Amino acid sequence: MQVDVRALDPLAGVVQLQVEAVDVAAARRLVADSGAVVLSARAASRLLSRTTWRRARFPLQTFTQELAALLEAGLSLPETLDVMAEKESRGEVRAVLDGLRAALLEGRSFSQSLAAHPDAFSALYVATIRASERTGDVGESLRRYLDYHERLDVVRKTIVAAAIYPLVLAGVGALVVLFLLGYVVPRFAAIYAESGHDLPWLSQVLLEWGSVMNRHGALCVGVLAAIGIAVAAFWRPLLRAARRAAARLPTIGARLLSYHLARLYRTLAMLLKGGTPVVPALEMVTGLLPDDLRPALALARTRLGEGVAISEAMREAGLSTPVANRMLQVGERSGDMARMMDRVAAFHDEELARWTLWLTRLLEPLLMAVIGVVIGGIVVLMYMPIFELAGSLQ
Repeated sequence: MQVDVRALDPLAGVVQLQVEAVDVAAARRLVADSGAVVLSARAASRLLSRTTWRRARFPLQTFTQELAALLEAGLSLPETLDVMAEKESRGEVRAVLDGLRAALLEGRSFSQSLAAHPDAFSALYVATIRASERTGDVGESLRRYLDYHERLDVVRKTIVAAAIYPLVLAGVGALVVLFLLGYVVPRFAAIYAESGHDLPWLSQVLLEWGSVMNRHGALCVGVLAAIGIAVAAFWRPLLRAARRAAARLPTIGARLLSYHLARLYRTLAMLLKGGTPVVPALEMVTGLLPDDLRPALALARTRLGEGVAISEAMREAGLSTPVANRMLQVGERSGDMARMMDRVAAFHDEELARWTLWLTRLLEPLLMAVIGVVIGGIVVLMYMPIFELAGSLQ
């Protein structure tokens, strides 16, 4: 959830932050850990938080790419931040870069400097940098983080690319149906109302709708517009409700779980490669999971704290499939759990990609058939009285 936090920062004074956290208490702890004093914290407005966050979001991936390239070129961290700030035209981004450089010059570590800006740098990012500072290889850690995001983007882009054509097809079909029902049918209704002929029952129902549109067209358009505005305003809650409903369906629910498990294991693999212990790593990845899976992750964390093996803890929490559990057991025996978690994530990614391709190939002809039947049915019902009149004349 998004939490609006007002805090007193030692460098920037009183600041307004918007933090992604499990709840308000977690957001308070996150900001307090960065060295700031929390003055107030409350859940962000659902109506405005999405727009505000998109407008003010820090370009983290671009920042990481440029930072890694300049560090590999031999520049120091303060020099790198100077170069990045000089070329930056956005005031809010430059302020973050200046704050990082000032904190470094005051003697703070890079991870502490990043933690002072929780609205720009997530706890996961800060933990990655903090772990790399122990080994002195910040550049490698940045490259690892970039690789992690690229792999997540591949899965996301695969799903989006597969969904584009069905969504466009459904959208065009819906527009054609709305045009027929909102413009063509009302004109046929006016014509048939003056003819005085008896009409088939289904045609009467369709043309009655046309009569309603003729009498109350402005009201119907207003209702549709209000529904559209309500959906846009409460998009995220509606999306979460749709995801929860889809998760209850046997096949789709299993694929959604595979998607979330792939993200979970890939993130854990990155943290473990950076030297983060597994229990704190599980705490950091909580925000990656939907609300209904977070209790399961808390259970796994508790069981790990009790000394249970990772594979057993994940199995008891329902956060592993039989194949993933076997691979985790192999990782426990070999001692290379990070590499094995990467393989678990890759296995789920490949499984999800195959299923998405199969679903797309099935869905496209089905959508075309449904749209064709609906549009054809409307047209036939409109012209059926004309066919009957032609038959009576013969």
